[in-house]
Amino acid sequence: MPAVTVPDITVLPRVKEVPGARARVIKSVTTAPQGYEGEGFPVRRTFAGIDMADLDPFIMMDQMGEVEYAPGEPKGTPWHPHRGFETVTYIIDGIFDHQDNNGGGGTISNGDTQWMTAGAGILHIETPPEHLVMSGGLFHGFQLWVNLPAAKKWSPPAYQDVRAKDVALLSSADGGALIRVIAGEVDGHSGPGTTQTPITLIHATVAAGAELRLPWRKDYNALVYVAAGFGYVGDEHRPVRTGQSTVFGDGDTIVVRAADQQETRSPSLELFILGGAPIKEPVAWMGPFVMNTKREVLQAFEDFQKGLLGTIPAIYKDDAKKPLNRSGDGSKLGSPVKADEVLNVHGAPTDMQEG
Repeated sequence: MPAVTVPDITVLPRVKEVPGARARVIKSVTTAPQGYEGEGFPVRRTFAGIDMADLDPFIMMDQMGEVEYAPGEPKGTPWHPHRGFETVTYIIDGIFDHQDNNGGGGTISNGDTQWMTAGAGILHIETPPEHLVMSGGLFHGFQLWVNLPAAKKWSPPAYQDVRAKDVALLSSADGGALIRVIAGEVDGHSGPGTTQTPITLIHATVAAGAELRLPWRKDYNALVYVAAGFGYVGDEHRPVRTGQSTVFGDGDTIVVRAADQQETRSPSLELFILGGAPIKEPVAWMGPFVMNTKREVLQAFEDFQKGLLGTIPAIYKDDAKKPLNRSGDGSKLGSPVKADEVLNVHGAPTDMQEG
């Protein structure tokens, strides 16, 4: 798991332990089911089985891989639409290309992140580059969906690259954990990602036997997903392993300890740590659209089929500030495209989810 590494962790700023801080209690530990999405991504549905109220403002998160592709095997997703939320794609190993009809896009590799605000509507595609398809290789990453409040669901679509070199790097108090702050803030140190919904997003590597005590905002929820390894969460020392998510309750500090013995293929405990300010609004979600009401979701499908969510091929970035095409002329994705063809592109629910 290369992502971002450092030759000497002792030179990094250390997260301070707060005297009298209370460890967050454990609300639940769930195990992610495994499946496939798009054109054959092996994924773990990390939030499956967790109440949406505990996830707010997050909608879903997939661990993509870890998989060693043979030549010709790397897969991507076809062109597809989104509305009402943000997608965050973080690559640990491998290379990934993104292109959208708003002119955003680029290539990300080890430790890079792509942050796409779908807002009022966007079309995009995610694929491995041609040379990786030809050669094969290791692929491992995450995609997270972050909800937008109703006031921002109709905002213009946007795109940002978060490069590995810009991620804030910290050390735990005992020097046993490397903390990569991708977005948000920890102990006064901010990550480079710009978020529409207030959140904090971290990838942490905890050495065998080390403990991470991470100060966390009281008004944020807190979730920890084990990407690899074995450990314990909370002061309750509840055991966790690869593929399990922990939802934390009230408290000041997220506590995770790596087991003394780890597997040789993953000598450290790898964690994806996230939390945010709950939006506390109704959610209606089906396929690639996350809105506030069932009517708004059905309208999104209708707009997509009319070609109102954008134009393929992509417009130029200089034109990205123009209003969305509302005429429907010459902007359809395919001819024609049916709603059921885009419903399950990310393994999203094919029936209406409301909460």
